[in-house]
Amino acid sequence: MSEQLSTLAEQLLDAARAAGADTADVIVVDGTSVSIDVRSGALEQAERSEGIDIGLRVMIGQRQANVSASDTRTATMQQMAQRAVLMAREAPQDPHIGLADPTQFATDTDTSRLDLFDPSAEPDPADLQDAAARAEAAAQANAGISQVQSASASYGRRRVHLATSNGFSAGYARTGHSLSCVAISGTGANMERDYDFDSRVYGSDMRTPEDIGAQAAARAVARAGARKPKTGAYPVLFDERIASSLIGHLLSAVNGAMIARGSSWLRDAMGEQVLPAGLSVIEDPHRTRIAASRLFDGEGLPTAKRAIVDNGILTGWTLDLATARQLGLTSTANASHSTSSAPSPSLTNIALTQGEKTPAELMADMGTGLLVTSMIGSTINPNTGDYSRGASGFWVENGAITYAVNECTIAGNLRDMLMRLTPSNDAQSHLTRVVPSLLVEGMTLAGD
Repeated sequence: MSEQLSTLAEQLLDAARAAGADTADVIVVDGTSVSIDVRSGALEQAERSEGIDIGLRVMIGQRQANVSASDTRTATMQQMAQRAVLMAREAPQDPHIGLADPTQFATDTDTSRLDLFDPSAEPDPADLQDAAARAEAAAQANAGISQVQSASASYGRRRVHLATSNGFSAGYARTGHSLSCVAISGTGANMERDYDFDSRVYGSDMRTPEDIGAQAAARAVARAGARKPKTGAYPVLFDERIASSLIGHLLSAVNGAMIARGSSWLRDAMGEQVLPAGLSVIEDPHRTRIAASRLFDGEGLPTAKRAIVDNGILTGWTLDLATARQLGLTSTANASHSTSSAPSPSLTNIALTQGEKTPAELMADMGTGLLVTSMIGSTINPNTGDYSRGASGFWVENGAITYAVNECTIAGNLRDMLMRLTPSNDAQSHLTRVVPSLLVEGMTLAGD
């Protein structure tokens, strides 16, 4: 299959040259996905998709255009190239676009060492249905559950090939297995919902359906009787499940596209302290069996481990070639390239320094405050970092959970919040964002 994808990529590049493009790059994606949903022990929905997508970006001088299709016939590719060239000739000039110099291209492109492809046979739909049904049954076995909203199992396989008109050509393959369950406790206006899931590259690494269903049920039952918390200024402990969203706001703010536009609340923070001393944010694209890992980025540059925040100090932006040129810097090999759009900066695997204390020990330290386990809505000012989100979770008194909480709002400023956080030690190492529970002092809560 990799040979077929590389052949298609070369054919499309040839078509672009023939149509008049100065330079071009191509991305070809072939994939299969299967998804099974179960309700009340019976099959509710089954979906399967297979297909191939091709994307072409052409450049004429400092003008570019991107086109995509799912038809790989020679005539279609020729038409794509011709249309792309016509579009590029009418596009506005951008002095920052352009392919990498061939000397910049990755030479180590054998992604097999990252172990991203499960070689076992594609799961039979009956096996996926059985896994979803087992998760649902495990959730329903909890007497406090009134219904299981959904139980779903899925599998996906994806092969990608990137080629440029100046010599780069390489690809990789990935697989993904996932299982989720959403359970509901209570009835009517007193219903509370929670979930659990697992997602891995290898099916053999998955947790059992029974564990996922039971955990979803236990979480939903624990939320029974939720009410609004007190209004005031309190410490907030972000549960591991949602703590990565807090670090995600920092990562979004150091994205090169935001910096180049001047629309980031960290736009002037290079070299400044943005996290407490001792905490670092490390990107490592080469972790094995992790879905976001890659040896080269969407522009063919070699990826490498780097510190985005080192001992609390912001050390760099997340850059592709265009944003790097705009800022007068060097690409960090963070280009993401889809069939339907030009490259843009994005991250791979991120890890925040873990702390030494368990979440229970952090709760004991916080005394009185809020443990947040889920959030809804989002009001984040990208220019100032002002933060406000709807939240639910559990009220903590004297270091212990006392009752479930819903319908409240937590607010603060991200620059201040990040400087007041304390990490726990419960991060999950198989995730693409390895972030533990995070305690943030002095947030504003709006409840009763």
